[in-house]
Amino acid sequence: MFQGQGIACDRGERRIFSDLDFSIAPGGAMVLRGPNGSGKTSLLRIAATLLGAADGRLLWNGSEILADIEKHRTRLHFVGHQDAVKGALSVWENVAVWADIRGAGDRCVDAALAAFEISHLADTPAQYLSAGQHRRVALARLVASPAALWLLDEPTVSLDAEGTACLRRVIADHRAARGIVMAATHIDLGLDDVELLHLKLP
Repeated sequence: MFQGQGIACDRGERRIFSDLDFSIAPGGAMVLRGPNGSGKTSLLRIAATLLGAADGRLLWNGSEILADIEKHRTRLHFVGHQDAVKGALSVWENVAVWADIRGAGDRCVDAALAAFEISHLADTPAQYLSAGQHRRVALARLVASPAALWLLDEPTVSLDAEGTACLRRVIADHRAARGIVMAATHIDLGLDDVELLHLKLP
């Protein structure tokens, strides 16, 4: 169970949101909606402990996340606006880096490439990829390096319809394995039983 209780976020001297509560059970998904500047990315970064909350608590199975930040970071993937794909490395090598971080083997790399339909690009240097192919490589870390919590910030950016369908299937598989997803997205991913959290401009 991933929970936030009374979460508040400040940006400079301005409070973006406050008293925000959420709870996502194993297998659950929450989609963040709201206009630009309402704090969707900030909330995801707080959930990833990349940004400190101005107030409130984050809990994992009832335990305070801030008591062991490094342990929390080992259980999550944060996919932001930057793809973090190295142009000098091949597609396979890029995905293998993420697999190695958590001790996953080559089989996980191959499965990740297949999941996002980029196996045919395995030996291609990433610098020659299109924007959509770059995004698929970045998202392949979700499969190559298993983690319980996925924090996704506009994950469909640059994806075509086929790439979005790949992401939808991967998320469904993750949830079926009792994984948790929190995502900010402007499109309907077609996911079942999704909770919506609407953020407003301050």
